[in-house]
Amino acid sequence: MEFSTKTLSPETAKSGCVVLGVYADKSLTPSARRVDQRSRGALRKALADLSGKLGSTLLLRALAGVAAERVLLVGLGEKKDFGEAAYREALRAAAGALRDLGAKDAALFLVDLKVNEQPLSWNLRHAVLALSEAFYRFDQLKSQKKAAEPALAAVTLPLPPAAQLKQALAEAQATAEGVALARTLGNLPSNVCTPSYLADEARKLARQFKLEVEVLERRDMEKLGMGAFLAVTSASHQPPKLIVLRYNNAKNRKPLALVGKGITFDTGGISLKPAAEMDEMKFDMSGAGSVLGTIRALAGMKAPVNVVGVIPTCENMPGGHAIKPGDVVKTLSGQTVEILNTDAEGRLILCDALTYAERFKPDVVLDIATLTGACVIALGHIATGLFANDQKLADEVRAAADDAWDRVWQMPLWEDYQEGLRSNFADMANIGGRPGGSITAASFLARFTRKLRWAHLDIAGTAWKSGREKGSTGRPVPLLVRFALRHAGRK
Repeated sequence: MEFSTKTLSPETAKSGCVVLGVYADKSLTPSARRVDQRSRGALRKALADLSGKLGSTLLLRALAGVAAERVLLVGLGEKKDFGEAAYREALRAAAGALRDLGAKDAALFLVDLKVNEQPLSWNLRHAVLALSEAFYRFDQLKSQKKAAEPALAAVTLPLPPAAQLKQALAEAQATAEGVALARTLGNLPSNVCTPSYLADEARKLARQFKLEVEVLERRDMEKLGMGAFLAVTSASHQPPKLIVLRYNNAKNRKPLALVGKGITFDTGGISLKPAAEMDEMKFDMSGAGSVLGTIRALAGMKAPVNVVGVIPTCENMPGGHAIKPGDVVKTLSGQTVEILNTDAEGRLILCDALTYAERFKPDVVLDIATLTGACVIALGHIATGLFANDQKLADEVRAAADDAWDRVWQMPLWEDYQEGLRSNFADMANIGGRPGGSITAASFLARFTRKLRWAHLDIAGTAWKSGREKGSTGRPVPLLVRFALRHAGRK
């Protein structure tokens, strides 16, 4: 799908479909009023069939005096309540209607609406992401594909050709491509998306965007002393990989390090998970996918940033060589860990990856992981859990999350919680019991980030959806892209 900005008049725009807004009180937006005047009141006559309720839609065809083939009216809800959430809901409704409509091109006369104090660049970014999300499809593994639906090939955003908006458009399109990559990697089954597959995807990105890539093998990890990482992968027939992908496009600037959990399938190991919904553990590599998607987005827009992605990836399987509850392993940092639950494996691969990330002397480090079911219980599927050892960094992440509407909620990381990780046989245990499970998991990682400005994103509740809409969301790629840009000074 191609997006472009162009100054247009809604009544004279030659388009397959013009999208206009209507408030709940039946008042028309300025663009809709112009079309109504040109069509001699056709829109107002049709409003009897449209409530104006947020997300409602009504399609009109061949209006006299209007150049577009169709006019799509979208309900914006109450005018006094129209803000970021309502705007995004209207975009989703418009995208859904356009997807079902089959028009080849459309002009979206929603992007110029006033959305609180947001600039037009914010409107534009969210419009591109909403439409891209709605038209994403994952059917490459089906033997009998449905007939291809008529695709929306081009969308015009009727905005002035300002340099700032052109930059926002390039950013939005690259972000959408990064989200799509993360979603596809998450949706692939674990017999396809193995650690080796993720390594190959990193190499493809390196070739496409001229990035630096290095893939460490098991023998490399053994020489380094990554005992925690190697313990997790010990029973798997799939070889583990530590992927390092670097994008450098800023002089004299320390890199942002992104560390993504890449468990391509998580059985729980000897602490075996229940069978119900275990298939969704193919999404346990969503942190890794988000790192690859973010770097793809930043490289695609040629962002003036330096980023290093560190991705520990392996399977967590049961077997004769598997780690067992009660085992003690030595991490890359030299600290020892008593394994009390082999299903708390993500923190074991992340702790060695975080220690490894120190060698790049990063300005800040963000790790992204589907780490704990406890975070889902605490925050549901709306907000990602945020933990940080630096409040200024936490505030930066929250600001970027709000900007991207890929929202987070900060959780405590007080030293008091460290007591829950006490072990009689090692420096620490890998779990701290059920109470505050997401916090004790973050507290475990905090022991390996004392030298770093670090934030942890627990995406267990936001990385994928279950039920009829089962599939990867691509979160938090929009948040990470906005953070990288804002941290580099681009607001």
